[in-house]
Amino acid sequence: MTPFPRPFATRALACLALAGGLAAPALANEVTVYTTREPGLIQPLLTAFSNQSGVKVNTVFVKDGLLERVKAEGTRSPADVLMTVDIGNLVDLVEGGVTQPVKSAALESAVPANLRGADGQWFSLSMRARVLYADKSLPITSFRYEDLADPKYKGKVCIRSGQHPYNTALIASLIAHDGEARAEQWLRGVKANLARKATGGDRDVARDILGGICDIGLANSYYVGQMKSAKEGSDARKWGDAIKVIRPTFANSKSGGTHVNVSGAAVAKNAPQRANAVKLLEFLVSEPAQAFYAETNFEYPVRKGVALDSITAASIGELKVDPLPIADIAKYRKQASALVDKVGFDQ
Repeated sequence: MTPFPRPFATRALACLALAGGLAAPALANEVTVYTTREPGLIQPLLTAFSNQSGVKVNTVFVKDGLLERVKAEGTRSPADVLMTVDIGNLVDLVEGGVTQPVKSAALESAVPANLRGADGQWFSLSMRARVLYADKSLPITSFRYEDLADPKYKGKVCIRSGQHPYNTALIASLIAHDGEARAEQWLRGVKANLARKATGGDRDVARDILGGICDIGLANSYYVGQMKSAKEGSDARKWGDAIKVIRPTFANSKSGGTHVNVSGAAVAKNAPQRANAVKLLEFLVSEPAQAFYAETNFEYPVRKGVALDSITAASIGELKVDPLPIADIAKYRKQASALVDKVGFDQ
């Protein structure tokens, strides 16, 4: 995603930098972040952290093979913080033995229990909801994920590959809520309703709704902000303006919550600068940093009480998160992937 300068977030970061100038230590420290997210997305945050703490942040962009790289480096690894997207990737780091537990009152008070590891091995930093994009003319005001398999939507559904992490996480959540048999039945129903092959990206769902190929589809919430903030008259802006967005819930959940995936981070097992790593994570869940996530990347803050960006607030609204721990959802990822292949969803 390309960062967009947003006034509120800029002011928040300016306040952080100003406050930090009074407390910077005499001797500069360092912290090294291995990230699968483009560093440019969070560089203003890291710069503000450095201004506040006096800690220099070194970023290493690892597009693929983060776990394998840290394992190979072993005790010689310079990595202090491991930052990635998707709950599956976070759990893989823990199960791969390259993280360590953290006990922090600041992190535990800011990040809800269902959005962090039970033993402090990882913490969510921002959320993206899996929402429904629908043609603006449709009289839909509420939706359940299970409804996507309703025969009345035959030939009207667009979605990206079932094997994409965004969708395997949702399928894993359906397994957790409804059981594997019903999740398989749901997948078969959605496949039967597809207007085209399950492929492309999330913004392509909005594009194809505008093009009349389909009426509805699932996609991530932050793409709405990207499209609606694009230049007037651009293709992306037309796609965003063609849809309305609904926060789905699960049929068998009494909570009425919506499925989310996360970006998050963990402290590396062999972190040379452990204290600075924890300090950085605590900064990233502070109110100004969380406001920056919302205003710049159109993501939902994990910290309660932080305002949404204006586009997300107007187009999607406040999010009620499915309370099922996302770590529990991640346990069903392999089953979800196997179901996608079993029903030939992407074929």
